[in-house]
Amino acid sequence: MLQKPKALTVCTVCIIFKFLVLVSFAATVVKAAPQHGIAMYGTAELVADFPSLQYVNPDAPRGGKVVFGVSGSFDSLNPWIVKGRAPWVLRSLIFEPLMGRNWDEPFSLYGLLAESIETDEQRSYVEFTLRDAARFSDGAPVTAEDVIWSFEVLGTQGHPRYRTAWSKIDHVEQTGERSVRFDFKVADREMPLILGLRPILRKADWEGRDFSASTMDVPTGSGPYILDDFEPGRYLTFRRNPNYWGNDLRLNRGRHNFEELRYEYFGDSGIVFEAFKAGEIDIYREWNAAKWENQYNFPAVMEGRVVKSVIPHGRPSGIRGFVFNTRRDLFRDWRVRDALIHAFNFEFINNTLNDGKQPRIQSYFSNSILGMQTGPAEGKVRSLLERHRDELLPGALDGYSLPRSDGSERNRINIRKALSLFSEAGWFVDANGVMRNEQGKEFTFEILLAQGANETQAIANIFSEALLRLGINPIITVIDSAQYKERTNRFDFDMTWYSRAMSLSPGNEQYLYWGRDSVNDEGSRNWMGVASNAIDDMISTMLSSTKQDDFLAAVRGLDRILTTGRYVIPVWYSDHSRIAHRKELKYPDSLPVYGDWIGFLPDVWWYEE
Repeated sequence: MLQKPKALTVCTVCIIFKFLVLVSFAATVVKAAPQHGIAMYGTAELVADFPSLQYVNPDAPRGGKVVFGVSGSFDSLNPWIVKGRAPWVLRSLIFEPLMGRNWDEPFSLYGLLAESIETDEQRSYVEFTLRDAARFSDGAPVTAEDVIWSFEVLGTQGHPRYRTAWSKIDHVEQTGERSVRFDFKVADREMPLILGLRPILRKADWEGRDFSASTMDVPTGSGPYILDDFEPGRYLTFRRNPNYWGNDLRLNRGRHNFEELRYEYFGDSGIVFEAFKAGEIDIYREWNAAKWENQYNFPAVMEGRVVKSVIPHGRPSGIRGFVFNTRRDLFRDWRVRDALIHAFNFEFINNTLNDGKQPRIQSYFSNSILGMQTGPAEGKVRSLLERHRDELLPGALDGYSLPRSDGSERNRINIRKALSLFSEAGWFVDANGVMRNEQGKEFTFEILLAQGANETQAIANIFSEALLRLGINPIITVIDSAQYKERTNRFDFDMTWYSRAMSLSPGNEQYLYWGRDSVNDEGSRNWMGVASNAIDDMISTMLSSTKQDDFLAAVRGLDRILTTGRYVIPVWYSDHSRIAHRKELKYPDSLPVYGDWIGFLPDVWWYEE
């Protein structure tokens, strides 16, 4: 049974218009007085007494149970550190930040644990005032001391993702019984919002304990759910907290509707799908277009017990594909990376695995207003890039596009181009058909993959076959999720699968993805190992811009530098999501700009017979 796509609350043109309006700094100046919400640019869209978020069903019934299937395992219940493998759902179900996000705006926050936020026009500081009613699940109040401790411990002992923001804080003080103020060292308009999204932990839970150590102790949070039962690596069960302090908040109306959430863990995605077909789990997100069309003819679908829902969105494509670790000597030369991009026969792989239905990712922000424009860089984008002309690779200024093949397996034109690039970089095919350099060293590398990633393995296998025509025989290594996390945290790989989602309001997270300061931080997301003054300059300009055109130019400049850096072999994206689910599981008719954002399921879904 195919359910027609539900209409987005805004069309693509409206998304662009809304983005431009919100990005405009010509909007009303934020006063240095407490506000109910904050936007990255301009003012928050929702008024103080908004009845509910626009994309929820405020009258959704509560109750029911939903069972999810997860590929992988877990051995920790501390999701804030590098060590261990903790379920990501802990962060959204059990813990809460000071502010909550409205996913129908590029980047706007509204009071959650905090009843108000205060900042000045320059955003040189931010002050949060906690709600008097805010409570942890055991009834203890959320205090200013908990807020200060949470920010400090995350910034000094937590995952590297929290360190950049902490390093920009000059001074922290408690300014009232329920108020905390942060003063900043540097100009960064995103900082108040970044801090608004930091999770608030209970200080008392960690007295006398090492925060950086992996643990299976059940955490205490302030969120709508509590962890009811679990078995390491097997399952977790969450139940709605009947005494949840935030039940009556406008921000929460129509959300957190399920009484019970259960997450079952399986060895790989193929087993998860089979469990879904057998009725052991209730919902399945399908990434493969061909599979969606051809393999959903099992009885539950044909009899209407399972519904196929297509959910559109207006997010940028992000980047997804095989990443080069440029810390390795083999991949430091851009010509080598470019040669392998030419050897990757996207059209043939797409036809083989997707019936050719999926469009290719063209750049990191493609499918959005933020993406780089075709042809040479012009105007403000060019001016920004010209400052780093000596560092830029071919195509950044003059224009760049990914190679295309004729769709045949041989990929002759691109293979010839690849051989030419390899030759320029000092690599040749010898008399025995093996790629070597002048010192006789064989060109070979490892493709590291996580066990259970079946589609990724299929792509790697086809790519590997194509490389044999160049005299290259890569080693494909498949390891369990624990080993995979350990090795990628230490950047112990040549090439691996890579995925980074992008928002309509990119900011400080870009430093973590590809900033110079994160290149050697174990656990950082800069897997490609790039350290570029030009990239850091674009990110800095994004964060300090006071005009719409400057912001867009900086993002488009960043997109050009990353794309022409040839750091990733991109695959496909989709401007909609495919979710098959039991017919009793419902979601609202209206959808936000972000579509099915992270947490969309189960955040605004409900159970209805």
